Formats: sequence, structure tokens, C-alpha cells
Amino acid sequence: MKSEYTLQDKMRDLIDDNNLILLVLSRFGIHFGFGDSTISDVCRENNVDCPTFLAVANLISGKDYTGHTVSLPALMDYLKRTHTYFSEFILPGIRRKLIEALNCNDVNDVAFLILKFYDDYTVEIENHMKHENDVVFTYVEKLLHGQPTGRFNIAKYSVAHDNGSGKLKELKDIVIRHYRQPNNDQLNSALYDIINCENDLISHSEIEERLFVPAVMKLEKSVMSGNEPEQTNAPEYNAGSMAILSEREKDIIKCVARGMSNKEIADALFLSIHTVTTHRRNITAKLQIHSPAGLTIYAIMNNLVDISDINLQ
Repeated sequence: MKSEYTLQDKMRDLIDDNNLILLVLSRFGIHFGFGDSTISDVCRENNVDCPTFLAVANLISGKDYTGHTVSLPALMDYLKRTHTYFSEFILPGIRRKLIEALNCNDVNDVAFLILKFYDDYTVEIENHMKHENDVVFTYVEKLLHGQPTGRFNIAKYSVAHDNGSGKLKELKDIVIRHYRQPNNDQLNSALYDIINCENDLISHSEIEERLFVPAVMKLEKSVMSGNEPEQTNAPEYNAGSMAILSEREKDIIKCVARGMSNKEIADALFLSIHTVTTHRRNITAKLQIHSPAGLTIYAIMNNLVDISDINLQ
């Protein structure tokens, strides 16, 4: 296996080697029908910056990408096209499949909560991508014109950056482990798309972190007369393993499902807020469910609460 793709490789060979390159072609605006042309020829014919294409293609294929200098305008165009793909194609497509698979006609059903969980996630990911389009990319475009832009820098963005796949994984795990229905064919199809979307989001995030952020930092250093922004590593999450919930933890999940705050839970169970917070941290580690919406769905499907006790608004 080659250590990296090069200008002389045939584009069709890249697709044979890694079918995810199909997504890369689309996001660079490269048309099909290129026959046996090389990467260099295809990029030239489609007005695509070849080093940027090679950096992305090598990165998502697990190959050496470090020898290629990316063009920030070309990379931002690629990232914007990726955002459009998620918001206009894959996320709405998953929703349609979930509706068919879960039969959400009756709002007094756990299927409604699962769909609401997904809709809330979609809003979050679309807001995240809109922020990148409107704020981060605008900031970089100003830098490209030599304009310093206040206190914002790409290191701040990088520290707070999240690939957006965590809540999608949580939804997938909840459905797989706790949602029961006799026919799983449609649901399997929806889950398959969710898994692909989850992996695509992770890959997209790696491109932002490993190609986009370093390129912007280099640009900042040039524009800001050598004052390179301080880089801070995001904290790592140490996931807990599955374990049986204690009775107290079940009580707390019931309260969360009913929409109670930590203070309200503490008052109802005669605990300190610190103790409630510790229990919730342990619950998250055991179940790998991080959000109140996820815990609500878990509680209903495991008969900890009745759906009639839940405010669906």
C-alpha cells in the first residue's frame, strides 16, 4: 500500500482504494467522467487546488498528508460544501427514515421523543456549522486580506471545537440497546445512515483540526507580526464502562426525566447538590448518555417512568 497519493496517481485508483474519496470529489466540485486521468489533470480541469485536494484525500485515507500546503480559500470552499451536504441532504434524509421506521403518528409514544431528540441534535449541528460559516470563515477571509480582527483567534475556536458526533452516537446507542420493535429493516437502514453520518462528522472534524486550524494559525502569525496565538489542548474525556445502576441513580434518572433541575432533585431526595452532581456524572459514565433528553428516553424504555409523566413540549 502506498504511503500517500501523488499527482501522478489516477483518480479512479483513489476511489478503488477508498470509496470515501467520492465524497471528497463532490465537496471539491469535481465532476465524474474523468476516465483514466491523473489527479493533476482532474484538478486542473475542475479548477481545484491540487495540494489541498491531496492533503484532504491523504488525511481521510490514513496516509501522510503533511507534505502538502493547503490553500485556505480552497479548503474553506470544501468545508462550506460539506456543511451544505449535511444540512440539506444527509440530516434530512436520516429524519425521513426515522419517521418511517419509528411510526411517530402518536405523540404519546417514545418514538416521538426519539425523533425530538434527533431534531434537537439537528438544530445544534446546523447552528454549529452556521457559526463556522458566518464567524470563523469570515474571520479567516479578513485575515487573508491582511486585516487583524480583534480578540478572536483560531486557537479559541479549536479549544471549543466539537465534531458533533457525540449526541448522534448517543441516539444510535439508545435505539440499538433499548428500543424494541418487531421489524427492524427500516430502522436498520436509518441506523446505517446515522453510523455513516457519525463517521463523516468525525472525518470532517479531523480535516478542520489537522488542516484548517494549523493553516489559519500560520496565517495569523504572518498577519499579526509574529505574535502566534497560544494553543490550548481541549480536555480529554475518560469514558466509563457499562454498569448496573444503583437504586439512588435510578431515582435521579426519574427526576431528570420529569424535567427537574439538580437543586430540585437535591431537595426532593434530601441530598446535597454536590451529591446529585456526582451521581449524574456516574450515570453518564455507566450509560454513556450525556443529555437529559437521552436519559428521558432511557427512563421510559426501561420502565423507570411512565410517558404520561413527561412533558413533551
